[in-house]
Amino acid sequence: MTADPVAPLWRAAQVFRLLSCVYAFGFHLAINPDLESPLAGWLLFAVLIVWSAACAVAYLQGFGRRPGWVLAEIVIVVALMLSTELVASDQWALDNQSWPTTLWATNATISAAILSGPITGMLAGLVIVAASAVLKGYVSIDLGRNATVVIELAVGLAVGMAAQTARRAHAELERATRLSASLEERERLSRQVHDGAIQVLALVARRGREIGGDTAQLAELAGEQERALRRLVSATGAAPRDGATSDIGAMLRRRASDRVSVSVPAEPVALPAAVAEELFAAVTNALDNVEAHAGPDARAYVLLEDLGGSVTVSVRDDGVGIPDGRLETAVREGRVGVAKSIVGRMNWLGGRAELNTGPGMGTEWELTVPR
Repeated sequence: MTADPVAPLWRAAQVFRLLSCVYAFGFHLAINPDLESPLAGWLLFAVLIVWSAACAVAYLQGFGRRPGWVLAEIVIVVALMLSTELVASDQWALDNQSWPTTLWATNATISAAILSGPITGMLAGLVIVAASAVLKGYVSIDLGRNATVVIELAVGLAVGMAAQTARRAHAELERATRLSASLEERERLSRQVHDGAIQVLALVARRGREIGGDTAQLAELAGEQERALRRLVSATGAAPRDGATSDIGAMLRRRASDRVSVSVPAEPVALPAAVAEELFAAVTNALDNVEAHAGPDARAYVLLEDLGGSVTVSVRDDGVGIPDGRLETAVREGRVGVAKSIVGRMNWLGGRAELNTGPGMGTEWELTVPR
């Protein structure tokens, strides 16, 4: 079960509840002889003590930390405040605070603020103030003599802000913990992959090229997979910050070489970091296919276009092209690099991937993502 980030506030609130009960007891001892119905006053005070004990247990154990219980507390507090009319005269009510005392009634404001934040806490405080106003028959605006409204609003705001801050800090801590665990696991897997699969693929690629003949094709496939795995394990693995963007143009420039020509706008083309990473990965896969399948003399041309509402990257080569039915055959044989690494990525981003190719015509991918 996830720990409650505001549990310390609930515990502190019950200490305040105990102190307020002690104060309410002293107040009741002092005023009970002045009540019209002293016995009824003691019976109502017994209700106050029993309910306070029930609230303390419920909030400390956790089962009372829900809207229904807090709402019940507010209702009972208001009912006890209004019960002053049953045990005291109208003049006594005008000259004194309600018999449960404003300090004890503030417990309801505190509970609401801890549960749902400053707005709810202040609203609960206003309910307490309204009950006091109904009891006296008027609304006092003399803050020098009656600061109840200020106290209730201040308590609701301060405690609610503290609870809200605690929850936000807890959420950030959990997010940092998950990210740290994810990075550690990624590093562990990277070491395993590097010590195993990558080294084996590198050995197959090297020995295949040395042997030549029919094994050269196997060497090329092993080399392609080795490069793909190295890109995967060398990625940072860090989740992009909320609102972070990346210049896809700058990312594409890194792929420029003697055999790859890259053309991008002079101005940065910003995309959400996660979108830019996925688009760049799709382009990288298309360029890897050019290197592996287009022929030894094939050149690739990458063109980035910022269309305002969308961004398009074209990857074209002048190689041998893809024979008709080749992609369908690859999918049936379980080789789904194109289907998942390129088309799948674009679909996941809500964009599209269009392929134009044919024997001797070269290959052109047009990758488009919405802005």
